[in-house]
Amino acid sequence: MSVDSRTRESAYRYGAVPEATLGEMFDELFGPGAPVRFSAYDGSTGGSASAPIGVRVTNPRGVSYMVTSPGSLGMARAYLQGDLVVDGVHPGDPYDLLKLIDGLRMRRPSPQQAVQWLRTLGVGTLVPPEPPPMEVRPFRRLAQGLRHSTHRDANAISYHYDVSNAFYEMVLGPSMTYTCACYPSEDSTLEEAQEHKYDLVARKLGLTPGMRLLDVGCGWGGMVRHAVRHYGVTAIGVTLSREQAAWGQRRIEAEGLAGKAEVRHLDYRHVPERGFDAVSSIGLIEHIGVKNYPAYFRFLRSRLRSGGRLLNHGITRQDNQHPGLERRGFIGRYVFPDGELTGSGDIVRAMEDAGLEVQHHENLRVHYAKTLSAWCDNLVANWDTAVADAGLPISKVWGLYMAGSQLGFEMNQIQLHQILATRTSDEGESQYPLRHDFGV
Repeated sequence: MSVDSRTRESAYRYGAVPEATLGEMFDELFGPGAPVRFSAYDGSTGGSASAPIGVRVTNPRGVSYMVTSPGSLGMARAYLQGDLVVDGVHPGDPYDLLKLIDGLRMRRPSPQQAVQWLRTLGVGTLVPPEPPPMEVRPFRRLAQGLRHSTHRDANAISYHYDVSNAFYEMVLGPSMTYTCACYPSEDSTLEEAQEHKYDLVARKLGLTPGMRLLDVGCGWGGMVRHAVRHYGVTAIGVTLSREQAAWGQRRIEAEGLAGKAEVRHLDYRHVPERGFDAVSSIGLIEHIGVKNYPAYFRFLRSRLRSGGRLLNHGITRQDNQHPGLERRGFIGRYVFPDGELTGSGDIVRAMEDAGLEVQHHENLRVHYAKTLSAWCDNLVANWDTAVADAGLPISKVWGLYMAGSQLGFEMNQIQLHQILATRTSDEGESQYPLRHDFGV
């Protein structure tokens, strides 16, 4: 501790220090050399004046958000309300800001400092402000009732996916694919990588002409159309998003695939058909709920013929120690209501316990980081139009969510696993080749 710090600490102890400015509080918490320019509504500054990224707190409500919800949630609330303004990064891609924040190390204030700061800020600072209107809170904006019931799941999916098809077209690009791409090379484009991902799934499933495919959580129907167009199958896709289903069915008809491809607005649990040769689940398991994995995989198995294949593609944690809801933080409140993640080991166990035989398993974590970076680029390129379509707060949510997720994948905090399994018969017949035949 420096002489100045010891002197200030002693003065705090005896109540001899005048009210601290917000800039001084920032420097006490993060150090005067912190690589960010800080300024506040009281006219004070902190951090490094030459830092390329600046953060401005514009009013007391912003401080209250951060004090009453410490961590990323409080900062996100202040940012979305305009109480925290960031200079030096684009709101459509705040990756550099989030990486900077992740590297900051905060010094905990002493009890004497905390009391002095509270006197400066006022007791009212401890009263949580009303959260931004788009935040999902318990029993608000979603249907009340059991989590992952068909009705509540429909509301959760609608909240996230029914922003507008036009907005998604700007962010996702022509493929309208909102799942991890698979890059065949470092310099592949996003569209090439999404096409490669669909083709990889088709090859893993062993699709051939005349087969029947069920794609659950099909989004805008990208996998359905790819499988019909390139592999000669008939395919049904189901989604809980009415907007996705309407868009996907229009695209099927425009591409002349009607009669062979179909996208239904339907809960996967209500699919009546059975005997499919293959089932693909790309980006659905995050919405299922960990406790519902057994029923989920039993249902998908029941839709396969004997020897049929299932490909599950989903985001996971980096270990199996954290099953449960993500509702408390930013992602759960602003992006994926009722979303849950666990490790790939838990998914494999659930698949095997449901009577499926796992044949292949791979991690596409680094591919998702690249995918998210490309989506951020798209959002930046279409920012003004995106804001006009969805509004500034929603557009800012997407920038935060995608850039933060990119950082999470890069740092191995989250992963993306594809797990291939067969409905092996009771006699042990899997109809799977001696060696994998889908290449890379």
